[in-house]
Amino acid sequence: MQIPRPSLLIALAATTLLLATSGCRRSHFPDVPPGYREFAYVSNGGSNTVTVLDLVYLRQDRTLEVGTNPTGIAVNPLRNEVYVINTQSGTVSIIDGKNNRVAATVGVHRQPYFISVEPSGHRAYVANSGSNTVSVLDLDRRREIAVAGTGEQPGLARISPDMRSLVVTNRGSNSVSIFSVAPYEPQARGPILRLRAAFPGCPGATDVVILPDSSKAFIACSSGHQVMAISLSATPDSWAARQDPSLTADHVLTLLDVGQTPVHLALKPDGGEIFVSNFGSDSISEISTWTNEVSNTFAIGSKPVQSIVSADNSTLWVANFGADSISIYSIDDGRLVGNVHTGSAPDSLAFSADEHILLATDAHSGDVAVIRTQSKQGPALFTMLPAGNSPNDIAVKAFTAKP
Repeated sequence: MQIPRPSLLIALAATTLLLATSGCRRSHFPDVPPGYREFAYVSNGGSNTVTVLDLVYLRQDRTLEVGTNPTGIAVNPLRNEVYVINTQSGTVSIIDGKNNRVAATVGVHRQPYFISVEPSGHRAYVANSGSNTVSVLDLDRRREIAVAGTGEQPGLARISPDMRSLVVTNRGSNSVSIFSVAPYEPQARGPILRLRAAFPGCPGATDVVILPDSSKAFIACSSGHQVMAISLSATPDSWAARQDPSLTADHVLTLLDVGQTPVHLALKPDGGEIFVSNFGSDSISEISTWTNEVSNTFAIGSKPVQSIVSADNSTLWVANFGADSISIYSIDDGRLVGNVHTGSAPDSLAFSADEHILLATDAHSGDVAVIRTQSKQGPALFTMLPAGNSPNDIAVKAFTAKP
């Protein structure tokens, strides 16, 4: 589901603008080593730009011109590159993170929204909603190397951690496509993607998460009130397949009832639980990935649109699009422990590398809320940094510059 993002409504307060312009060292934050660099990249759909925020000095670093209506954004796990989807242009902008410049633009197809980068850093996958296809990008050569047909209006193509399976959600046909992915070769021989299975029955299929062991995928059926759980095929020589030969084929495990309009799935780093943002019922549902059951659904805030789990699996942070706040839920205690005010309509979330900062893009006010996650008084808003018109997504990249 594409959440509407109206144009910029309010400006930053004068004190915030002064702080953002001058910059400040993160007082009372962990020290960083010499040469350490950390940046957040914000795609601004209404400005056709990417805002680069310096997270060491907490200031705006620069603004980059990209294609029309930039939406999804992702970083390469192994190289210093950032990838921005330009939905109306049908292109991907590649940003060199070392000097924060657009290094290349790669054409894909009509109306892409998200990009998924495989763990090897060699390839990326883009679902093209307007052409009912998925593109495979060779990131080494910076070009499209394969295209495969999908269902109608594919919204997201997610690569599994083992890089064997690509799961594509088809919003228009209420279905899920699963492709086998050929191993990476510098000069690919034969087809890279092969359609392995397709499953109907997921109205408005949008977000998807895949477990760390690549055994299951969970898909948000956003036009209804369910999450689809799919068992992904195991290799014939794997332990799981030897125990149960049926596991060599993809199959639907169950449809789980959650709240209305589930739009986002947040997976705990340990893979044990998934948290579903139910935009239409102001709630979060908790799914056990071991039993494939909904263990709890609880009220959270107005129009929860996205959430993120801390690296220690203890805390869930939820962006309440309709309440201008972030809710903090203790997973260990099973209760809401606080709320932090943001700008107007918080949407996409990202942690800094050390998780002492949580960043929330504010879709209506065109800024980024910087929240301290740890302090004597508990989590609190630290400052606001300017972005562009209608920020859509955010990603963080950290590295140490060589002398």
